[in-house]
Amino acid sequence: KDKEHKHKDHKKDKEREKSNEHRDSSDKKHRDKERLKLKDGSSDKQKDKHKEKKKEERVGRVLCFSHIGTVLSELSHLGLEDAEFKPKKIKTENDRSEKKAKKRKQEEEVPILVACVGMLVYILPSLCFFMPFRWEEERYTDGVKWKFLEHKGPVFAPPYDPLPSNVKFYYDGKHMKLSSTAEEVATFFAKMLDHEYTTKEVFRKNFYKDWRKEMTSEEKSKITDLNKCDFSEMSEYFKAQSEARKAMTKEDKQKIKEENERILQEYGFCIMDNHKERIANFRIEPPGLFRGRGDHPKMGMLKRRIRPEDIIVNCSKDSKHPKPPPGTKWKEVRHDNKVTWLVSWTENIQGSIKYIMLNPSSRIKGEKDWQKYETARRLKKCVERIRAQYRDDWKSKEMRIRQRAVALYFIDKLALRAGNEKEEGETADTVGCCSLRVEHLTLHQEMDGQEYVVEFDFLGKDSIRYYNKVPVEKRVFKNLQLFMEDKEPEDDLFDRLNTSILNKHLQELMDGLTAKVFRTYNASITLQQQLNEITNSEDNVPAKILSYNRANRAVAILCNHQRAPPKTFEKSMQNLQTKIDAKKEQLADAKRELKSAKADAKVRRDEKSKKAVESKKKAVQRIEEQLMKLEVQATDREENKQIALGTSKLNYLDPRISIAWCKKFGIPIEKIYNKTQREKFAWAIDMAEKDFQF
Repeated sequence: KDKEHKHKDHKKDKEREKSNEHRDSSDKKHRDKERLKLKDGSSDKQKDKHKEKKKEERVGRVLCFSHIGTVLSELSHLGLEDAEFKPKKIKTENDRSEKKAKKRKQEEEVPILVACVGMLVYILPSLCFFMPFRWEEERYTDGVKWKFLEHKGPVFAPPYDPLPSNVKFYYDGKHMKLSSTAEEVATFFAKMLDHEYTTKEVFRKNFYKDWRKEMTSEEKSKITDLNKCDFSEMSEYFKAQSEARKAMTKEDKQKIKEENERILQEYGFCIMDNHKERIANFRIEPPGLFRGRGDHPKMGMLKRRIRPEDIIVNCSKDSKHPKPPPGTKWKEVRHDNKVTWLVSWTENIQGSIKYIMLNPSSRIKGEKDWQKYETARRLKKCVERIRAQYRDDWKSKEMRIRQRAVALYFIDKLALRAGNEKEEGETADTVGCCSLRVEHLTLHQEMDGQEYVVEFDFLGKDSIRYYNKVPVEKRVFKNLQLFMEDKEPEDDLFDRLNTSILNKHLQELMDGLTAKVFRTYNASITLQQQLNEITNSEDNVPAKILSYNRANRAVAILCNHQRAPPKTFEKSMQNLQTKIDAKKEQLADAKRELKSAKADAKVRRDEKSKKAVESKKKAVQRIEEQLMKLEVQATDREENKQIALGTSKLNYLDPRISIAWCKKFGIPIEKIYNKTQREKFAWAIDMAEKDFQF
């Protein structure tokens, strides 16, 4: 295209030169005649002529520039210079000739200006496409993430507001006044009274243990049995509060909205290297009861209130440091420009470090996401070589190499996490591939008509149960039998392997390769293959979205992204079924009306009756589409009852696959990604074309 543009420009320049030569010769003759008549104005005309020539040269240069800023500046120069060419008040013969020359000039400039505008239209989309290369240019060396960082710090949870005097707590049927700290912890339990968690023994035991730590000695002596505690009045009070919030007037809701917006503008943004960036979670989580996922052994424990003394602030030395609340101080103020977090603290349940980070739509986060998926795409080029190598290693004479090869096979085939070492008793008994024990596997020579089946049953991340029956290759099965020989159920399956050894080996296979890269690769390639197989281009939009969700579901099952069915699931399904039944009745009525209209049209045979038939046909088609949409929605909701599609969609699937699919099949991107997600994946929306393949 550049060559074509240059060729066209060259031709235009040649034509312009010829016309200029012709005009110059005619102008010269005209000047010789006029010199005798008007000697006084000769010097001024020469200057004007020189300016016109310079202006022509500048316009000719514009098309040669490729940078958009230069084009804009050249256009602005043209506009400014036009002001210098004003007709004189006294009309002479020379004025008329100048007027004709100016008219010719304007006619020549119009196509040049149009060409310049065309260049802008051509250049602008390409700037968006090359966003990653802008990231590359702005990256610092030696792991530095930024050179200047300024923010206002976190927003703390509001202080505890004591219950009104008419809301009472009862122990063993008698009213009992609690101290402020004990009452606050009691309200956490009261708010969850209708939840399934409060019926679990582990939750109740952990809550009672931590609650007693907040009681006075007098309260400890009186409250000795959680089953005798009556939180019902507290629970009713909070339900009434919730209903009151729902029933607020528009004016009250608007006031709250405006206050939240004010806080967002003050605390929700930071300045990083002269860019205003959005902060993701600038509010500190309020105190409450830990829930955890699955059957977490620490559920019900008290999450303590985070105070300024717990907070580490990270900002640049030359910035205006955030101020702690009056009468308090920060734990520490750091100036670490090799990390991207702004605030950190250690939570008390599991001792993990929590962070306030930049919003996913920020430049740094977008770059990190892009790099993650590009690494997974690099794995695609060498995955067959890696698979061939670990298959050869199954026959190795060294036991450690065999164990490493079988573990890598599981990570590749089943998308298992690597599994990190933990201190005993620190957290739940969760395991990954490297920390599997003999008790977590059962080997079946034959099962359900399949040979060499391995039955997995263990708790994975967040205490989510992983249960799977997988047929494996014969040599893997024989190796597993060898690994389990003479071992007790609680012994490690891979006793000569840990995550450090495995990760070191993965780095040797490919730069940047980890177990997570394997998960990302397998998740993304599965989605791509599923979409290519099950999408029917002739389906309507709801049917195509159902196909997309089914492809996404295959990935969620692969990655073991499960969830408990929502509490309102049964009720929502009943409501949906009621709508479907009503729509079916509506369709039956519409069909009867169509039949009647057809019979009427046969008798009358006039234009009015024909139009009535067409109208009834359209009504039937519209209702059929609405019914199909509801039935697709019901199918989708039933299939997703226990599958969490969001985790894989946001963390493991290259967004360019979904966006390219949307563009190819005419699906609005809003149907796949909500507003927040579209902001997070703005780089992919700009980058992916409809023919993108992972």
